[in-house]
Amino acid sequence: MSQYQQDIAKFNTLKSAQNGTWSAITPEYAARMKTQNRFQTGLDIAKYTASIMRKDMLDYDEDSSQYTQSLGCWHGFVGQQKMLSVKKHQGTTDKSYLYLSGWMVAALRSEFGPLPDQSMHEKTTVPALIEELYTFLRQADARELGDLFTELDKATAAGSDTTEIQTSIDNYQTHIVPIIADIDAGFGNEEATYLLAKKMIEAGACCIQIENQVSDAKQCGHQDGKVTVPHEDFLAKINAVRYAFLELGVDDGVIVARTDSLGASLTQKIPVSKSPGDLAAQYNAFLDTSDVNSIEDLNEGDSVLKQNGKLVKPRRLPNGLYKFKDNTSIDRVVLDCITSLQNGADLLWIETEKPHVGQIGDMVRAIRKTVPNAKLVYNNSPSFNWTLNFRQQVFDAWLESGKDIKGYDRAALMSEQYDDSELAQLADEKIKTFQADAAREAGIFHHLITLPTYHTAALSTDELAKGYFGDEGMLAYVKGVQRKEIRQSLACVKHQAMAGSNIGDDHKEYFSGEQALKASGEDNTMNQFDA
Repeated sequence: MSQYQQDIAKFNTLKSAQNGTWSAITPEYAARMKTQNRFQTGLDIAKYTASIMRKDMLDYDEDSSQYTQSLGCWHGFVGQQKMLSVKKHQGTTDKSYLYLSGWMVAALRSEFGPLPDQSMHEKTTVPALIEELYTFLRQADARELGDLFTELDKATAAGSDTTEIQTSIDNYQTHIVPIIADIDAGFGNEEATYLLAKKMIEAGACCIQIENQVSDAKQCGHQDGKVTVPHEDFLAKINAVRYAFLELGVDDGVIVARTDSLGASLTQKIPVSKSPGDLAAQYNAFLDTSDVNSIEDLNEGDSVLKQNGKLVKPRRLPNGLYKFKDNTSIDRVVLDCITSLQNGADLLWIETEKPHVGQIGDMVRAIRKTVPNAKLVYNNSPSFNWTLNFRQQVFDAWLESGKDIKGYDRAALMSEQYDDSELAQLADEKIKTFQADAAREAGIFHHLITLPTYHTAALSTDELAKGYFGDEGMLAYVKGVQRKEIRQSLACVKHQAMAGSNIGDDHKEYFSGEQALKASGEDNTMNQFDA
């Protein structure tokens, strides 16, 4: 017996025990409402999605072609439409997640208005967006199940076979999927990180991504001026997130440790080393220093370290920050990643300056010498010029192999004049297979695009505004939007139903019977889209 049938039986028993006072209650309607609201709390969602993510990680370990993907979503409706589209086109939501981008929260959801990605937005906006995303995904479930219940009623009334419809209800696949949620650098000290992590988990997050930048000096991963913290400080925040998961009963919650060391040349403080070669000493070994042979080598206020039996002074900038040695970034990344995985993190995020499978793979292979099952979450960032990067990668490979490149200007490869060239076509093919190639060769378990829906909103709005306020007038909307919605079977073409009017009508009928004043009668203009 399915859960739906069990619930009908349970509600029948409850109704019978009320001595007739529940005569207006229809057990099947109550079972439908329960089915449409499978997840009662954010913690229910976090526990459910954590188990999905853990299974997906094991699947990837067995077969790297089983990588996962997500798109960054800045509003519940955007996340809902994304998952409706995934389910419609792929036939399943398996291996598809949502990404919550701190960048987009800052740029689009702060009460201050658009802000740079520097953790200046209200920390409450992050758990609020998680809750919003899951509210919209749950509503997508309720709407689709409501349609199935309507089909069931029609088939039953007509005396038709309802087996297929009932099977669809019993085996319904939810739109609820894991969210990888960006907590930036933790929004303060480790206690602040813990408190915010709790709110995010309570809202539904099964996976929290945290970065090793200084919280009050946080920069976007693709901008300059990044400052990292010593490993001990970062590990304290990883511990804080893990405690939050354990306290709330999400025992298999996932932590993504992000390192920005590849593009960071500065540190805010020097950790205290207690013995040669300890973690603090390894961090300090990357500092740019000069030898101290006498007190004359010191300026007022200089710091001095003992390293390898001699005194050195770290290079300090006028703002008080300390500089790392040049050409140490990759070694720092590898140490960051190994240390994080050995101290509670589950997945890695290496913020890079370009999408290059070889570069990423080299770092992952170095990490895997110590942690063989190391896996990455990777940012397929819109901050990369993908066209230029991959055309230049092909150009460089051709140059190295001796292929004739006389017809190409490496600095101008973004030009449209190359769009139909052999080089551009090969570059596009490499872009197309980048995710599969990187999953296979560079240990990338999860591919995400941080802020694609920011760009799609801008592009689609530009296209509509150009035509609507130009010569096309209303045709710009009809041809460019509505006609495509109809022909591509987008559910939101019936925007009233998408906003919940049909669900509301069902409920009114449950509550009021024949007296219900419903919106979906003959005069509802949404009926025009049934043709």
